[in-house]
Amino acid sequence: MSDRDTARADAVYAELLQRQGEQWVQPRVERTARLLEFLDDPQRTYRVIHVTGTNGKTSTSRIIESLVRAHGLRTGLFTSPHLERFTERIMIDGEPIADVAVADAWDEIAPFVEIVDAELAAAGDASLTFFELLTALAFVAFADAPIDVLVLEVGMGGSWDSTNTADGDVAVFAPIALDHRDRLGDTIAEIAGVKSGIIKDGAAVVSARQDPAAEVVLREAAERRGATVAFEGEAFRLAEQRLAVGGQLVTIAGLAGTYTDEYLPLYGEHQGFNAALAIAAVESLLGGASQPITGDILAEGFGQVTSPGRMQLIGAAPTVIVDAAHNPHGARALVGALRSSFDFGEWGVVLGILGDKDAPGIVDELVPLATHVFATTPDSDRAASADAVADLVEARGGRVTVHDDLQGAADAAREWAAASDRRAVVIAGSVVLAGEAVVLAAAEDWKSGWER
Repeated sequence: MSDRDTARADAVYAELLQRQGEQWVQPRVERTARLLEFLDDPQRTYRVIHVTGTNGKTSTSRIIESLVRAHGLRTGLFTSPHLERFTERIMIDGEPIADVAVADAWDEIAPFVEIVDAELAAAGDASLTFFELLTALAFVAFADAPIDVLVLEVGMGGSWDSTNTADGDVAVFAPIALDHRDRLGDTIAEIAGVKSGIIKDGAAVVSARQDPAAEVVLREAAERRGATVAFEGEAFRLAEQRLAVGGQLVTIAGLAGTYTDEYLPLYGEHQGFNAALAIAAVESLLGGASQPITGDILAEGFGQVTSPGRMQLIGAAPTVIVDAAHNPHGARALVGALRSSFDFGEWGVVLGILGDKDAPGIVDELVPLATHVFATTPDSDRAASADAVADLVEARGGRVTVHDDLQGAADAAREWAAASDRRAVVIAGSVVLAGEAVVLAAAEDWKSGWER
């Protein structure tokens, strides 16, 4: 990777940032489809596993990709948002896309972006957005690679998301909960209706356990599309999980076989369920109930799984965990994972939340865990103030101090935790904050321990 390539890639990102951001989402997929039409629909040149849901979809996507790659297939993985650099969103064979590849893909699409922007302007519409362009850019880069299978995470919702210009061979549904209610609907059923839009004719549908209202919607959508349906607990299940060093041992009854005491290097009960969902998705793609995943392939696929920013260990002596936990469902899963995977008596919670998230709901889930909350403000224009977060914690009887930025909050939390072997720190509440924490921990080498 040359300095010139890096500069070209950085220029692409700068161009994307000039566009309306990811928080600007409108229910329309036609704009992305128009751009892709000019590009000869690159998203139709590989098989697709399309993943949606409220929580767990990124981790599930990463496990699916690793399992597919272990079969010897070339893979693409599209997720959002990123933690450190935007190229993390476009993964090829398990690695962030090369700077030269992303820059070359932009050069391919740029002339057609101008055409579509001009058409939109003539119709009185705004230009293509950050996410619309990023999706098209990724589709072109994957076609250029070329890949065999794309694991494609929905940006928001499903039916009108830019990613829904692709035709998923398998539609995967992580747990559906209330989130983005201003965009997706006020009830579980309404949200499930939007997400069910990724189901294509004749596809295979694989779903985690769902709220009954969501399950009804997904089954009805699958029937309309002539799709097969496999629900967790009915067609596949997580049979057993046990703690292991650096993760857990899981036994999973899949669609095609039972996989016993397989090592998964991820913490948390929810990751075991994500792994079961991922296995069912890969079985569905590669042969359904007739084709189990062989033991060596499964061991390789699980063994190379990572999930940055999700129950990620980033510090030692004291222990520091980072987890996005950016909605109440995610925060609840985090609390359960910390209690089941670690034996600490006290947790310090460094907490920063974006203003458009359900901050009261997140705080409700985390305060019972926290001995001390270190409230801070993520580095985002959308961030809720540390004072506002602290007020929510205090209103629920929690002990809290306010810190201007992550550096100050993390220093205070780590010093507090270093006073006792029974204490640890978790940084949570926002993907933005998680990204900041990963960078800060690496820069200061938190894994070398606390310098008293």
